[in-house]
Formats: sequence, structure tokens, C-alpha cells
Amino acid sequence: MAAQSYSKLTSEAAAKGTLNTDASILRRIRAIAQRIEPQSKFFRPDAPDWKWEVNLINSSELNAFCMPGGKIIFYSGLIRQLHLTDEEIAVVMGHEISHALREHSREQVSQALAAQSAIGLGAALFGFGQGSVDMAGAIYQSLIATRFSRTDENEADRMGLELSARAGYDPRAGVTLWQKMLKVNSGGSSPDFLSTHPTEASRVQQIEKLLPTVLPLYKAARRD
Repeated sequence: MAAQSYSKLTSEAAAKGTLNTDASILRRIRAIAQRIEPQSKFFRPDAPDWKWEVNLINSSELNAFCMPGGKIIFYSGLIRQLHLTDEEIAVVMGHEISHALREHSREQVSQALAAQSAIGLGAALFGFGQGSVDMAGAIYQSLIATRFSRTDENEADRMGLELSARAGYDPRAGVTLWQKMLKVNSGGSSPDFLSTHPTEASRVQQIEKLLPTVLPLYKAARRD
């Protein structure tokens, strides 16, 4: 389902002429992904063998996500408008990959399937056509606009920092990243990325508490 939704999203972007149009940013995110992907073995032994894909959509949206199976999308606005460093991009990517590793979107997809099945049953009972049921569309929306629980977010923060640290990216960038996010949010216009991620100021403090655990991993990776 994720592969089909990812194909749909990238195909639509290609048709609009917005897929992978910034070669410089595309090189950056793919290079970062190549360093982070092998570290996924510490959480899922099968993950390094996933059919990973990394693509960039040219859009003012401040957004990024990783679908199950390693399908990664970054929106150029997130990197351009926040002037993200490679280390900050790595923290975002590690966080989103963590959601995929832990299959946090499974619940949302299950709910979408259940809801559409109920709609389909009602449509059948009342004699409506199959066009009333858009199962694929519901799954697609649940995968690209997933809202995770606080527990899932906290787990993705911990795992994401570890993934980026093991890949040789300074996890302290997690603090500067969320400071930038909070600054944008304080302007009264919450970007898409923040609409699916809790952004209270305490999150920066939580990340700071994780640093003593992940900094040794970063230093070890730098020595390798």
C-alpha cells in the first residue's frame, strides 16, 4: 500500500514538473540517506534491505515523511525556508525513518481501512455504486498526513537522534532544528510538518536530555 501511495505521489509531482527539480538539494538528501539507511539495522535487521527511495518535491510546504518500506519524501520548502544544515536534515530524516521502522502508521491505515469498509457496507445496503468507496484514496491520505501519538513521537525522537548520530551527524542539531520549527510556529502559521508533530517548547528540553546518550555514538562514528 505504501509503495502504491508513494508511486502515486511521485507520479503526480512529476506530472506537475515539481519532482526532483533542485539537483543540489536532491544530492544532499540522498547522500544523507545513504549514511543513515545502514544504521537502521540496529532497530530492524531487515531494514537495510528495504527498497529505499528518496525524492524531493519542489514546494513551499515545510514537510517531510518516510512511508513504510523506506519511501522518503522531502519538500524543498522545509530545507530552503528554515535554511537547514545537513545535520538538521539528518535529524528530520532519522525521525521520519524511525516512524517507518516502528510501523507507527499501521494504526492510521487500519483505521482508514475500517472506516472505508463501513462506508462501503453502507453504500451497498443503500444501493449506491462502488464509486462511493475510495479505499485507495483513504489509505493514501492516511500515509501522507499521519498524525502520530505522543508516545510514537517521543520514540521517533529517541531513535532518530540515535540514527543520525550513528551516521556521523551531530545530534545537537536536533535542538537547533526544533528551535527553528518553534520560531516558525510562533509566527501564527503552523506548517504542515508541525501539524503532525507536537511542537511545545518542552520538546527541545526532551531532546537535550537525550544528548548524553547519543553523543558518544556520534563521537564513535566520527572516529571510524
